[in-house]
Amino acid sequence: MRNILKYHRSIFLGDGNAAPAPARGVVYDLDVGDAKPVAQRSRSVAPHLSMKVYELIKKLLEKGLVEHSESPWASPIVIVLKKNGVDIRMCIDYRVVNMFINLSNYPLLLIDDLIIGFESAMWFMSLDMASGFWAIRMTERAKLISAFVCPFGHFQWVRMPLD
Repeated sequence: MRNILKYHRSIFLGDGNAAPAPARGVVYDLDVGDAKPVAQRSRSVAPHLSMKVYELIKKLLEKGLVEHSESPWASPIVIVLKKNGVDIRMCIDYRVVNMFINLSNYPLLLIDDLIIGFESAMWFMSLDMASGFWAIRMTERAKLISAFVCPFGHFQWVRMPLD
């Protein structure tokens, strides 16, 4: 097992939320049917958090996770302090967009059914996909719908956001 992990070490991340390499064969799409785009206004950010938001947006741009947008869609950001009371988490209020999304009906396996399959296993490994959602590319349509607005501009996701 150690040799396998060592051979594939490039796909594992170190500390922090590094941007993983894009997944192959997987693309995320959003279907809003013929809904008219909704562009909401930016919400204010507390002055003492502004610089942190700016730095976060800058990092997301540098990592290629977001890009500047001219989308007719725009959802506002909401800033939440992490448990340590210092770091921030940028959330996006997609409640309006969510009203238009056509959900797909894809049956997921039940956890109990998955566990039964492990009963004869000799080994079991649990891996955490750190920032794994950022590995999923988005279609052009999904990028436009994912657009968000903040005091620093209008942006859209290139990779799937956590929200």
